[in-house]
Amino acid sequence: MRPRRFRPTGPLKGRLRVPGDKSISHRAIMLSALAVGESRISGLLEGEDVLATAAAMRSMGAHVERQRDGTWVVNGVGVGALLQPEAPLDMGNSGTSTRLLMGLLASHPLQATFVGDASLSKRPMGRVIEPLSQMGADVTASVGGRLPLILRGASPAVPISYRLPVASAQVKSAILLAGLNTPGRTTVIEPVPTRDHSERMLRGFGADLSVDVEADGTRVITVAGDAELRPQLIDVPGDPSSAAFFLVAGLIVPGSDLVIENVGLNATRAGVIEVLRAMGGSIEELGRREVGGEPVADLRVRHSTLSGIEVDPALAPSMIDEFPVLFVAAALAQGTTITTGLEELRVKESDRIAVMAAALQAAGARVEERADGLGIHGSGGDLLTGTEATVETHLDHRIAMSMAVAGLASRAGVEIDDTRPIATSFPAFETMLAQLAPEEDAL
Repeated sequence: MRPRRFRPTGPLKGRLRVPGDKSISHRAIMLSALAVGESRISGLLEGEDVLATAAAMRSMGAHVERQRDGTWVVNGVGVGALLQPEAPLDMGNSGTSTRLLMGLLASHPLQATFVGDASLSKRPMGRVIEPLSQMGADVTASVGGRLPLILRGASPAVPISYRLPVASAQVKSAILLAGLNTPGRTTVIEPVPTRDHSERMLRGFGADLSVDVEADGTRVITVAGDAELRPQLIDVPGDPSSAAFFLVAGLIVPGSDLVIENVGLNATRAGVIEVLRAMGGSIEELGRREVGGEPVADLRVRHSTLSGIEVDPALAPSMIDEFPVLFVAAALAQGTTITTGLEELRVKESDRIAVMAAALQAAGARVEERADGLGIHGSGGDLLTGTEATVETHLDHRIAMSMAVAGLASRAGVEIDDTRPIATSFPAFETMLAQLAPEEDAL
């Protein structure tokens, strides 16, 4: 355990660049490993989750290496040519690695054992096991569809048309990745749009993929099997989920004025910016541009008086990972913020609804927990009281970083029980936060 108390600071000033987008980083490693030839990736997020993906692809025959200049070079083996891993695939804390790799291997003639840490081993995998089983994969999981599990790929796999019962970019991506090595055409029907990095990147690598949007907004995504992927040069934009912590910090700490550089603004990921603006947050886009098929911009964020709102549940898929830190912003707003439709938060690295409710209440916020979200009665811009008690993060990196941000806008500070999980997605978080504080001992 590595506890730490995050204390109030003066205004946060300066410029920073957050790590590369985690979702894009995972997919860049996987698809590069399936291309024949050398791909080069700059801006890759080097957190533990992405490194777990890199290690898994190495164990199945791809050459994945970091260069001295920070560029990653991947020499792929081709679709259908992955090797049998000699040891269990250790996914650490990464649900994304687990679900996407299960899809990738489901249509390859090999067997793999997936293991993870205590937190990941509590997360159900049934939503991805179901469609992959329909495609012919055989999965033997622990009780409740959890890790450790053994997956035996099908050869050949069976193409399916699968309608997602719950919006999930990870389940969608798993099916599409399985479809790459499946004869015929594999289709995913998505009633509610989710992040579309897989579709963008699959096309970029040369996969035959189509997206049709029906009158009611339903997206029908089809990928052709027996794909031949071409190596690529990839520049990963900054992760909006990582940027969200500094967006909220800049909005709630008086006098703050920050510029966050090169943030990905994919419409399927930028919901938190829309919500924070609706609450009155000053977030300005500078130099909007496109990099590798993804829209990016520098974001200038300034301290603002926030107002509580009712968050449209239709935005949930575009900001599902950002809700913990949005709850912090809501706790400092004027009036009440209502969130609904967030059942998925209960099966993340922790039950993020219950854990954030308890953490914010301990820090002095008035919170009502509901089955599918929170009602948060804001303090009107006043500082949270903070807490002498230690906030339990339940090994969840986003809980740890969200409550660190809450500590900056508290009177007594907020102590979290363990900062180690932060390394799963944002190893430099604490260093960057300290660099923006006006004094060396501000934290």
